[in-house]
Amino acid sequence: MIGKTVLIVDDEASIREMIAVALEMADYNCLEAADALEAHTLIVDKQPDLVLLDWMLPGTSGVELARRLKKDEATADIPIIMLTAKVEEDNKIQGLEVGADDYITKPFSPRELVARLKAVLRRATPAGVDSPIDVEGLILDPVSHRVSTPSGPLNIGPTEYRLLQFFMTHQERVYTRTQLLDQVWGGNVYVEERTVDVHIRRLRKALGSDYDHLVQTVRGAGYRFSTKAA
Repeated sequence: MIGKTVLIVDDEASIREMIAVALEMADYNCLEAADALEAHTLIVDKQPDLVLLDWMLPGTSGVELARRLKKDEATADIPIIMLTAKVEEDNKIQGLEVGADDYITKPFSPRELVARLKAVLRRATPAGVDSPIDVEGLILDPVSHRVSTPSGPLNIGPTEYRLLQFFMTHQERVYTRTQLLDQVWGGNVYVEERTVDVHIRRLRKALGSDYDHLVQTVRGAGYRFSTKAA
């Protein structure tokens, strides 16, 4: 779990600071937002591993933001822990019904928060995100951030690495250039769609003749990662 990024969404700066200190001491990276609009921008752009979301926010409520995130395919898998002073049972149920993964009532201890956060991340982390992924001898290790083959390590750029990691954890599905831009670059980064083609070429070159066939062009649709013949 070390190195995970957590977005703290609360309109009270003192609470955000208290939570950030506790999480940074536990080796988490922290992002902060004071309202739903700022939070949504950071979520799309930075793609945090988990969102700590206050129920009561100015403007759009935390519950409405959670509902919006869970309806959007690009953000639906991001785990959410609701933070609130509300203790009524129906409020807890409402928070969970919109897709929150857990619910912590204020006041809470930093130790409890870190423990609950770790538990949610363990449940939410799909296979292959923290463990090495092996496809026909092509191995991507997320912990060491290295890619290797039986012939040795590959020299691969940071964008190509992110692209390969996304492909290897989402095999056998076609993705358009726009979808790849959203998933790999982030929705708030302005990049021309054709930039995807450039990085696909670089990725194939880095993979070499033994593995470049895994990254397949689907004419008129986009790209997919597959061990099957195109």
